[in-house]
Amino acid sequence: MAGRERQRLLLENAQQLVLVCGRGERYLRRDGAAGLAVLRGASLVVGLDGCIKAVGQADVIRNQFSEATFERIIDCSGKCVLPGLVDAHTHPVWAGDRVHEFAMKLAGASYMEIHQAGGGIHFTVEHTRKATEEELFSTFKHRLERMLRAGSTLVECKSGYGLNLETELKMLRVIERAKRSMDIGISSTYCGAHAVPKGKTATEATDDIINNHLPKLKELKLSGEIHVNNIDVFCEKGVFDLESTRRILQAGKDIGLQINFHGDELHPMKSAELGAELGARAISHLEEVSDEGITAMARAKCAAVLLPTTAYMLRLKQPQARKMLEEGVIVALGSDFNPNAYCFSMPMVMHLACVNMKMSMNEALAAATINAAYALGRSDTHGSLEVGKQGDLVIINSSRWEHLIYQFGGHEALINYVIVKGKVIYQNETCETMSSY
Repeated sequence: MAGRERQRLLLENAQQLVLVCGRGERYLRRDGAAGLAVLRGASLVVGLDGCIKAVGQADVIRNQFSEATFERIIDCSGKCVLPGLVDAHTHPVWAGDRVHEFAMKLAGASYMEIHQAGGGIHFTVEHTRKATEEELFSTFKHRLERMLRAGSTLVECKSGYGLNLETELKMLRVIERAKRSMDIGISSTYCGAHAVPKGKTATEATDDIINNHLPKLKELKLSGEIHVNNIDVFCEKGVFDLESTRRILQAGKDIGLQINFHGDELHPMKSAELGAELGARAISHLEEVSDEGITAMARAKCAAVLLPTTAYMLRLKQPQARKMLEEGVIVALGSDFNPNAYCFSMPMVMHLACVNMKMSMNEALAAATINAAYALGRSDTHGSLEVGKQGDLVIINSSRWEHLIYQFGGHEALINYVIVKGKVIYQNETCETMSSY
């Protein structure tokens, strides 16, 4: 009998238990994203294996399980329980901040002007190449801990500030180390085609990646040293053109990597059409996506990872979230945390998505949970509160879940607990005595 087996955690009597999905959906789009599954006066059980064992009305759960079987019980009266947030796009491994470039942007310099002057990615590459693996891990760990405290329990993490095999592997080793030693979930991405290295043409860089980088990644995967999940390319005018992008992505797919790349950000490149053709799992940015690209992505079930922080900080045109949603694209969100867009907080990303991209709060939460998990190929285990999924949860000290989005920058006082696999990873003691209103 389930009620007599040892269990890890009982969350009891939540004011709102936000399931997001309730019928095993891998993603939500159109009406599904607009209306989320929410239970009131509900409880949730996480087993010793870290997976959700039961979700339902508090009295039903109470009758089904004995309190004596739980390692921990949290009274969620007056609180809301949500799935752990999923950040579908970050660049968190690097050295050398670029705070000086923020002043340049405010004075009117464009992203590509800074890039061409040796700043931007090239500035970070120079500092990351010089940094030791230990230095990179220390700052990376600190950044992940801040993401966790803001409610993110699964984060996509890219390399891409090496642009040579040695440094890319150093970054991927750092990510692998965090995967194995930290509680936060990580989906790792090889992004060696983040920029064209100084002294090389795009064609030479493409050949180097296909002939040297990717075979080495395959070798390290087979030996069990590094497991990379995704391949990324910055498909952009003056960086990697459509044909170079196609060659790299196909080569990555051939060694078993999911395609998840930067496209149509600063110029219309037909990246969305290419991604749909290649069977990409996700494409990020898409500020300059074409109507045909939107249609192709919807048909191919290729997720659009929208990054409202980037458009906000670079003063770009906002991605067409409403058009994508109406046409049936699977819309996900990411923070794009990097030296250029320094934001750890998915609650703030959701707020910006609602205000600047005209998404509803329901659509934004779906985009930061189940759809972001889908963009990483993980929606079978993450992104909703359903039996069998991993017990990753956020508890907020409010009687309505919408406060997580409504309180812009207020998540630090609002998030009460962050839980991974049924274990409390972060507890904010001040929430117990504070009102969220």
